[in-house]
This record gives sequence, C-alpha cells and structure tokens, in this order.
Amino acid sequence: MEKAKLIIIEGPQGTGKSTLANYLRDNLAGSNLYRLSGQKEKTAKGKALSAKMYDALLSYLEVMQDIPMDLIFDRTFFTEEVYATLGYKEYSFYDVYENLLKRLVHLNYDIYFFNLYLENESLYEERLKRLHHNYQDFSLKNSHDQQFAYYTLSMALKDMYEPFMHIHNLAMDDFTKSYADVERILKIRK
Repeated sequence: MEKAKLIIIEGPQGTGKSTLANYLRDNLAGSNLYRLSGQKEKTAKGKALSAKMYDALLSYLEVMQDIPMDLIFDRTFFTEEVYATLGYKEYSFYDVYENLLKRLVHLNYDIYFFNLYLENESLYEERLKRLHHNYQDFSLKNSHDQQFAYYTLSMALKDMYEPFMHIHNLAMDDFTKSYADVERILKIRK
C-alpha cells in the first residue's frame, strides 16, 4: 500500500503558504489541511509551551500514519526554529527542534517539505498589505530575513535528511507555474 503524504509548507510571511495549502487541499482527494500559528509567548515559558504543543502534534501524526489520508500543514515546528534563530524569541529552540525532526523522519509517511520563497522580493510589499494578523511584525525586512533563514534551514535538511524527506525550495512569484511544479513533484493528476 502506498504511504500517505505528509506535506509541510514553510516560508516567510507573504510567500503564499496559505494559497498553496488551499490549492493542495482542493486538488488532493482525501486530504486534511492544518494551519498552525504557533504560540505568541516569547520567553522561556514559550519554549516549554511550544515543545509541549509540537510533541502532541508528533504524537497525533504517529496515530494517523497508518490511515490512508494525505496531511497538509501550513507551518509546523520549523517556523518556531526559524523565529527563535532570528531572535524573535528569547530562547533557542534548537534542542527541541532536533528531537522533533528525528521523530518526524521516522514516521511512516512520504514526507514533502516545501520551503517557499520569492525570487522578486519586491512582491513581498504587495502581498504583506493584505495580511491582517500580528503574531509577528509584517515587514519587508522581516520577510527578507526569514527567506534567508528558511533557505539555510532547508539546505541543512537536504544535507542531513534528504533520504527521509523530499525537500524542495519553491519560488512562488507566479502561482500558476508554482502549482504546475507542485503537481509534478507530488504526481497530482488532474
């Protein structure tokens, strides 16, 4: 029996994570979409809360792994690692991140990690105007810094975990082209 897909979409604010997640949900029959925003506590208490939340998420994924349903995640614990690395949090999340990652790659899924980015970074300005939540300040500088941090993280994943995960850096400047790339990668037939 073919493994279910576990699709993780990460990337800076304004790249089109929600847009791609919605597209996949509409085009992968029998899939569930999850949107995670993390928690806003930035102190050491926040680290404990995030560790507990993502531990529960991995436990949930362990329970779900033998159900033939594709799971799509708009952000996961990778965001927590990037935000902590960039100093948006008052703590390092790396030790928790490493443990979560080791658990993730041992799950019985066909795991796809999509790091979204914009080749034309000026598109961030236009896209950030429509965002209305304020967990983290939305700015061109933050999106640029996040783009670099997510790219660095994705390259480290490629070096260490490529046999266990399919890792893709996906330009989201042109949604139509991006959708076609994702359809090819995930072998979506329309």
